[in-house]
Amino acid sequence: MWFFLSLLAALGLATADALTKRFFSDLTPYRMGVVRILSSAPWMVLALLFLPSAMPDRAFWLAIAAALPLEIFAFFLYMRALKLSPLSLSLPFLAFTPVFMILTGRFILGESIRLGGVLGILLIVLGAYVLNLSKMKSGLLGPVRAVMREPGSWIMLLVSFVYSLTAPIGKVAILHSNPWFFAAVYNLALSVVIVSLWPVAAGGAGVRGIFSRPGPMLLIGLMAAMENFAHMMAIAQVEAAYMIAVKRLSLLFGVLYGAWWFGEQNIRERLAGAAIMIAGVFLIRWAQGG
Repeated sequence: MWFFLSLLAALGLATADALTKRFFSDLTPYRMGVVRILSSAPWMVLALLFLPSAMPDRAFWLAIAAALPLEIFAFFLYMRALKLSPLSLSLPFLAFTPVFMILTGRFILGESIRLGGVLGILLIVLGAYVLNLSKMKSGLLGPVRAVMREPGSWIMLLVSFVYSLTAPIGKVAILHSNPWFFAAVYNLALSVVIVSLWPVAAGGAGVRGIFSRPGPMLLIGLMAAMENFAHMMAIAQVEAAYMIAVKRLSLLFGVLYGAWWFGEQNIRERLAGAAIMIAGVFLIRWAQGG
């Protein structure tokens, strides 16, 4: 069940990303983020009416307090990467999250990782290289330089590191409540904080454009809510690194959306790179005895 839920979370995430880029990329990254977060807030409020009761303790609230600043930082970086770069060159770098989680999961949750995961890491790095394989005509380091020149790539790499911190911290909160309660409370708290930054972050802009496209906004909210609840239910059932590994299939869905909706170029090499990175992610999972 955790594998199916992780796959559902991956599809919801990739679809919400594609919808956000397609219908709201004319907005600033902050306003894109407001659209994304407000679209899912009603679903979180509705969910609170039907959730199993929970008795969160001090550890739950400490985990929430620790994760929120990191989540906000990663959220705005994520929106900026979506706006600046093709999906097929930005989303695949989320594959590095389980690489970073080899360290963070062990430090925060005490989850043990086998040495065989090193091969998985090498595959992910190789896949990132293959994403820009056509740049080899400018030299062996051409694909590496292409990553550094593509803002969405290195911004999403930073996002993947931050997520390697928030995922195990979030699991601590889940273990001290339940996945549904945490998903609703955490995302509502995130919504409140992000919207409260409007006077500073919106640059004096009005709300025009935020609610002008209700259809896409409704779809984004539905996909984001599906991703959130599937994520929380899955991560409560298995080690955080395993769940995040499967969820990173979203990067393959993202590359396909890039080809389908945005006509992005060099899709074959980007699909090949994404596939290699996914193989690395699953190898890390297998090396952990999953």
